[in-house]
Amino acid sequence: MTEERENREDCDVTTEDAGNQEPVVLPIDGVLDLHTFSPREVRDLLDDYLAACLEKDILDVRIIHGKGKGILRDRVRAILAKHRLVESWLEARLDAGGWGATIVRLRQGPNG
Repeated sequence: MTEERENREDCDVTTEDAGNQEPVVLPIDGVLDLHTFSPREVRDLLDDYLAACLEKDILDVRIIHGKGKGILRDRVRAILAKHRLVESWLEARLDAGGWGATIVRLRQGPNG
């Protein structure tokens, strides 16, 4: 990881890019686009990203999984349904991605 990436305050989650195994630092801004990640990374990525959002008092998160056949959407929603930090989730409005994105409401409090 480069020194520049290590010192960016707005980026708190680091993961591996499925294409080249280079570390990718994600901005914690309440929007997570899963298009560049492999399905096997989703569970850990969601866990890390949601925890980072909660630390920054971001309680509403948009997860972009794409439309496709719905396989990734279903996987994301299955994870969210059992996640300790998640209060609720719903399909995004049309102007926020429609069925290609899921809106998550995080639980308030120290442990979600």
